[in-house]
Formats: sequence, structure tokens, C-alpha cells
Amino acid sequence: MPKVYKYHVSPEQSLINKDFGRIDYCDSYQIVKSTDETIDNLTTEIFRIPKWVDFLMRIRGSLVRLFGLKTGKKKDITESIYYPIGTKAGYFTVIYRNENEIVMAENDKHLNFRTAVMKKKSEQDCSIYLTTIVRFNNIWCKIYFLPVKPFHQIIIKSLLKRL
Repeated sequence: MPKVYKYHVSPEQSLINKDFGRIDYCDSYQIVKSTDETIDNLTTEIFRIPKWVDFLMRIRGSLVRLFGLKTGKKKDITESIYYPIGTKAGYFTVIYRNENEIVMAENDKHLNFRTAVMKKKSEQDCSIYLTTIVRFNNIWCKIYFLPVKPFHQIIIKSLLKRL
């Protein structure tokens, strides 16, 4: 199983920060492995959500629906061999992409967030990053994010380790 490295900044050359503005939270997780998979295939593999994560997402959805927030549903997950800008990749809408990175975003009244899958090829292997940035839109987001953050970190690490 690959080792997962955690950073508190997005990788250099990442498109994730483009036109985002203030960042209130950032994490970036990296694994190193030998792969020739496309960024689209890597994105599909990462966002094939395990059942235990789907269960947690359903609980979250039930709770946040009471406050009028967006809830992603398993049937909303989209898989493709190529994710054009404006389409869904996993639960999220693709806003930027190039050969080595796909940036997805969702905005809600409590927060704006982006997540990106990026690969950096070296001579011998490939670094794969899964990065998240968040802007809190109000005090409720800060309260919401307190219990969500530890689950977010566990889930992200788990998604990368499965690659």
C-alpha cells in the first residue's frame, strides 16, 4: 500500500487556486507510484467511492438537508473516460483541466470549495495529488467544518491508498 504524504499548500503548477480568492482551508495529499494512467482514469478511480464512505455521505446529506444545503447522492456520481469542462467528475463539476490535472468545484451558501486530482510524472514514477481548498462564506461553515474535517482527511487518505 502506498504511503500518503500530507501538505497544507497546493502543489506548484496546480490550477486549483485560479480565480478562487481567499482560502480558509487547504490540504493536499500525495502518493507516489508507477503508473501511465491518464488524469481522467485516475480521477475515476479516486472517486469510485467505497460503501463506507457512501454511508457517511448519506448521513451527512440527511443532516445538511435540514439546513437547506446541497446534498450529493450516489446516483449523481458520473464516471467517464474524459471529463470536459462543465461536466461532472464524481460528484463535482469540472471547472479547469489540462493533461495532468482536473479541478472540480461546488459552491453552496455556507462554503465554496474545489478539489483537484493532479499527476506529476518523473523519470521513474508518478506523484498523484488530491487537493482540497475551501472558503468559508459564514460562521455556520466554520461550525459545520469542525466535525467534517477529520472525516474528510480520513476519506481522502483512503481514496488515494486504493489506487
